[in-house]
Amino acid sequence: MMKKFIYFTVLLFISLCVSGQNASFNTYNFGEGLDFISEDDHSFKLGGYVQPFIESRFIFNDSLDENYNDNRFRLRRLRLRLSGNNTQHNLSYRIQFDLSGVSETGEESTNLLLDAFMTYSLNKRTKLTFGQRSLRSDNRELPMSSATLQLVERSRLTSSFASIRDFGFFIQRDFRFKNGSFLRNYLEIISGDGMNNFNKDFGGLKYGGRIDFLPFGLFTNMGQFRQADIMRERSLKLVIGFNYSYNNGISSRRGREGGQILYLDSLGNESLPDFIKMGADLMLKYKGFSLLGEYQSTTSIVPDNISQRVRNNGTTSPSFLINGEENIENYVNNRMMLGSAYNLQFGYMFKNMFSLDARYTHIESNEFSFLNNGTFYNRPNYYTFGLSKYFARNYGFKIQAAITYVQVGNNSTYPQQTGDMNEPYQNIPYQGSEFLFRLISSFNF
Repeated sequence: MMKKFIYFTVLLFISLCVSGQNASFNTYNFGEGLDFISEDDHSFKLGGYVQPFIESRFIFNDSLDENYNDNRFRLRRLRLRLSGNNTQHNLSYRIQFDLSGVSETGEESTNLLLDAFMTYSLNKRTKLTFGQRSLRSDNRELPMSSATLQLVERSRLTSSFASIRDFGFFIQRDFRFKNGSFLRNYLEIISGDGMNNFNKDFGGLKYGGRIDFLPFGLFTNMGQFRQADIMRERSLKLVIGFNYSYNNGISSRRGREGGQILYLDSLGNESLPDFIKMGADLMLKYKGFSLLGEYQSTTSIVPDNISQRVRNNGTTSPSFLINGEENIENYVNNRMMLGSAYNLQFGYMFKNMFSLDARYTHIESNEFSFLNNGTFYNRPNYYTFGLSKYFARNYGFKIQAAITYVQVGNNSTYPQQTGDMNEPYQNIPYQGSEFLFRLISSFNF
C-alpha cells in the first residue's frame, strides 16, 4: 500500500511539473529525449530506453559426460526517465522507473522506482543530493548507465558486491587545479537497506565515499561515466579512484534489500553484523581505446552477542550449524558476500563505430561466504569477448553481442532458467564449464 502511494505521489509530481509551469516543447534529438522549457527557466527532459535481450547458455558437464543448454528471450530493461533543472534556484532532479520486472543484475524484481532525487548546487563545485539514487561508494562500473555499457552485461564483480541504489544524503565536491586536473570527492550517508525501502529500517546507517583524481582533465561528453571511447578522445584521459563504505548493521547479503537476514540477542533485540567494502579502480581512454580496471574487497564484523537467527517464516532458532559444527561467526559470514574480486576490460572503437571488447573477471571468496554457493556462485573466472555496433554517438541505437566462458568450481549445480532441466543438473554436484551467448539491442527514445 505504501509503495503504491509513493508511486502515485511521484506521478502527481510529474504532472504538476508539466502543467503548472506553462511548459512548452523545445527540441527533440534522437536518443536524447524530449526537451521542454517553461517561462521561469525551468527546463526538463522526458526520455528512456528499451533493451530486448536474448541469452543462450551451454553447460558442459565433465563428471557426467553430457551437455545441456537453455535459452531465454525477454525484455532486459524498459526505462522511463524524467529529469530537469531550474537554474534560477540551482535545483535539479531525476525520477526514473523500470517497467521490465528485471533488476540491474538480471534477477526478477518488483521495484519500479529506480531514481527519485533532488540536487541543490551550492556553487559550481559543490552539490547536495537527497533521495534515492545509484551509489558512488560502489565500483566504477556500477553508476554507469545501462544504455552506455561496453559489453552486453555488467561484470560479475558488480553483481557480486554492488549495493546498486540506496536512499539518503549525497555530497559531491570538485576541486580544479591550475594545471587542469580535477579531484572529485563523494560522500554518502544512507539507509544501508537498499532501494525502495518503504518499510522498517534495519540496523544503523551506511557511510560511504569515493575519491576520483583526473590528472589530464575531464572526459569529453561525460565520458567518465560511459565505458567505450565513443567520442575517440583526442588527448589521453584518465581517472583513478578509491571507494569505501561501512554498513553499520546489515540485514542482507550485500546491502541491497534490508530485512532479508536477521539475528537477535538473548533478549530478542536485533543484533546485526557490520559490512565493510573498499576498492580501487581506474579508467583510461585515448583515440578509441578504452581500459577499465577494478578491484573490490569486503569484510565483516560479527557481534559476539548474537544468540538467535530469524527464519524466513518469522520463527527463530538458536542453531548455527555449519559443516556439522555450531559456530555463530562462520554461519553469519557464510550468508554474506565476503571476498575480493578484480575486473579488467578493454576495447577499441573504430571510426565506423564498430567496437571490439574483452573482459576478464576473477572472484576470490573467503572460506565462509555466500560466494561459495554452488548454485549461483562458486565460479571464479569469467572470460568475455564482445562485438558492438553503434549507430549514433549519443547511444540512440546500438546492437551488441558477447560470448562468455565461465569456469565452474567443484561441487556446483546449475539454476534452472527455462524449460525442464535434466535431473542430473539439478541434484548432482559436479565440475564443468559453461558458455553464455548474449545479444541485446538498445533503443533510446
